Amino acid sequence: MHIRFDVPADPTYPGRVAAALSSDRLRTYGYVGAVLAAVGAIGLAVSRGSAWGEQISPLWLAMIMGGLLAMLYWPWVRWRARRRSGGYAVEGHYDITDDNITMRSGSESGGIAWDGVTQVRDTSEFWIVYVGREPATVIPRRLMSTEDDETLRAYLAKRGLLQTR
Repeated sequence: MHIRFDVPADPTYPGRVAAALSSDRLRTYGYVGAVLAAVGAIGLAVSRGSAWGEQISPLWLAMIMGGLLAMLYWPWVRWRARRRSGGYAVEGHYDITDDNITMRSGSESGGIAWDGVTQVRDTSEFWIVYVGREPATVIPRRLMSTEDDETLRAYLAKRGLLQTR
């Protein structure tokens, strides 16, 4: 297998990459926030009818506000990543072989050996490559030809690395 394709200097591309790499870890904040807000709302509703409701209401309100802020943390971080990364847009390319993934962006280059990859998650825009439990890089699917995308999918399935969302 040998797949090579170019990455144009798109100002929105680095932000999309940052959002894809951080989405798994940040999604947890949304779930925790929803639970906090729900528990706070239930506690506030139940405490309204009790004698100690006036004293404990600030606790339930704090849980609701903390939950809402936790739910807003994920979109806020993604928005900041997209806004700040526009200046990083440079041309580059990917070179994917049976042994490794090599990325070049401007004057920087790096690579990941397939032997170190633990899983690859399939999203609509990227293949998210994990080394251990952490996302290490992405492979932009939209910039690949259909044939290359299918070749990479078959290779990942053969190695047992492919995880679909």
